[in-house]
Amino acid sequence: MHRRLFMKSSAAAALAAGLPAAPALAQEPADFHIAAVLAFSGAYGIIGKDMRQGVEIAVAERQGRVLGKPIRISWEDDETRPQPAVQKATRLLANGAQMIFGAVGSASTLALQSLADQRKVPLLVTISADDKITRVGGSRYTFRTSNTLGMEIRMCVEFAKARGLKKIYGVTADYQATRDGWDLFQAEAKKVGIGIVGNDYAPLGNRDFSVIVDKMAKSDADGIAVMITGNDAVTFLKQSGQVGLGKTKAQFGPVLQDETLAAAVGPASVGVFSGVRYHFSVDNPANKKFVEAYRAKYNEWPSSFAGEAYDGMSWWLDVVDATKSWDREKWVEAFRTSTRENSVEGRKVMRACDQQAAQVGLWGEVVEGQAPLPPLTMKITNTFDAANLFEAC
Repeated sequence: MHRRLFMKSSAAAALAAGLPAAPALAQEPADFHIAAVLAFSGAYGIIGKDMRQGVEIAVAERQGRVLGKPIRISWEDDETRPQPAVQKATRLLANGAQMIFGAVGSASTLALQSLADQRKVPLLVTISADDKITRVGGSRYTFRTSNTLGMEIRMCVEFAKARGLKKIYGVTADYQATRDGWDLFQAEAKKVGIGIVGNDYAPLGNRDFSVIVDKMAKSDADGIAVMITGNDAVTFLKQSGQVGLGKTKAQFGPVLQDETLAAAVGPASVGVFSGVRYHFSVDNPANKKFVEAYRAKYNEWPSSFAGEAYDGMSWWLDVVDATKSWDREKWVEAFRTSTRENSVEGRKVMRACDQQAAQVGLWGEVVEGQAPLPPLTMKITNTFDAANLFEAC
């Protein structure tokens, strides 16, 4: 089903390709218009709100302006589907948007990437993890400031090895990016002597994992690799919690939990392990400033999705401002060789070879939090150096 949707989105992008590419603007428009296309509904609908809140803090910190003009953001819901993502972004570009921000699901982001290349507008990615989004010889106009799935899979293997797990049963979203991730996990696990005793693919939006959970419970696996996220991860952990799967087998995944997802799961999330793309406990001045502003405005702790969105958008707008130009080609050239010394996650370096930010990887466990922390919070247990997570270009 998802492959068909992607093909439809590609067709839509191809249709958009028939439109003349908007020229890189040299004149000054009335405002800096951002086409923000996120998931506010569908399988990843739980993520979009947090990303929006993170971006709104980034914009507020600079008094809502860049290059001396007001920042205007048009928010659109892609329903976790690539075709609406392309349709809505195309309309916003026709209305003068100078860049695209999004999406959440990798299929939507890859569809937007085709559109960005055709229209020669920057695409800023802060959550989609498919390794194909940033690659050597890839899109000139796409930049990712967050994790790749490959680095998160390597963290999963390191966790399984350190935990002493010997046999893994997996559940994987039936989605090309996560299928690729599961293939990588199997290959890397084999290298360190970890066996795979089973895996099931589940469609996006799956509401019943009971058969899969039953198979896992009856297997001799000591670890459960969960290659799903968003609302689907919430559903899986609720149902695995009903039979106490986590009491006998370690449950872990690349983007399985953060505070937002743990709150949606409830007590069954305690003891679940996950990669963490950002965390409010990172101790540096930039993060403290962000967390304080976020809590003051929303009365909640920022999630991974909010932190990544804030960090990426802040970095991008700072670079655009420094160019003192409305020429999009100058923005692209400046960003591809930039370094974020004061990221909320520490130092980030944009690799010019693939336009992927090199950064540390965080890994954590859901524990019961003490006030004022969330009742269910991530305890960061490991920090992996970027040199061990990214392959050289």
